[in-house]
Amino acid sequence: MQQSPGQTPVLKAQGLTRKVSSPEGELTILDQADLEIRAGESVAILGPSGAGKSTLLSLLAGLDLPTAGRVWIGERELTALDEDGRAAVRARQVGFVFQSFHLVPSLTALENVMLPLELAGRADARGMAQAALEEVGLGPRVGHYPRQLSGGERQRVAIARAFVGSPSVLFADEPTGNLDSRTGGRVADLLFRLNAERGTTLVLVTHDRVLADRCDRQLEMDAGRIL
Repeated sequence: MQQSPGQTPVLKAQGLTRKVSSPEGELTILDQADLEIRAGESVAILGPSGAGKSTLLSLLAGLDLPTAGRVWIGERELTALDEDGRAAVRARQVGFVFQSFHLVPSLTALENVMLPLELAGRADARGMAQAALEEVGLGPRVGHYPRQLSGGERQRVAIARAFVGSPSVLFADEPTGNLDSRTGGRVADLLFRLNAERGTTLVLVTHDRVLADRCDRQLEMDAGRIL
């Protein structure tokens, strides 16, 4: 049964700013971004190339630090933690799906899904990974390597890996960008089904308006600002 988004923010940012040096001088990639995303909500981040979408996602996930501003996942302020502290929060509460899949070529589908569980010290990693792959329809493919899988199958492995630890937030950066429309639609169906069934907050960057329209809410970005 689909869960309604909760009222408590699971993800919050205040004054989030990212500046970088360049030969032309200092560039502002992200400018004073504020947002709150509730538990169980699905949110699309839209905007032209260079608008700052992927930078925002990276900062919200604690993969990078802002020049200024603060980020919270649940009760933890990511921007107050060192790299080890941010990594620990990500391991417990965050999942990722990328356009280019980011699977380890030398590992089977099962081993790719087991990887984050093993890094987190889970004793039941193999059984959990097997169940996650069966949930995304890849039970017969657990022993296959990424090169033996289609693009859609590789993205389903990535989704199984992202959801296997039951994260509170899943970040997806152009999750259907490398797939044809039919395969992309199936991958999107899977993301939204898992979002609904598990109550996992879904934050996705996309150029696809059809995909964005399936989300509870849309955030438009341009020139580093949330409009």
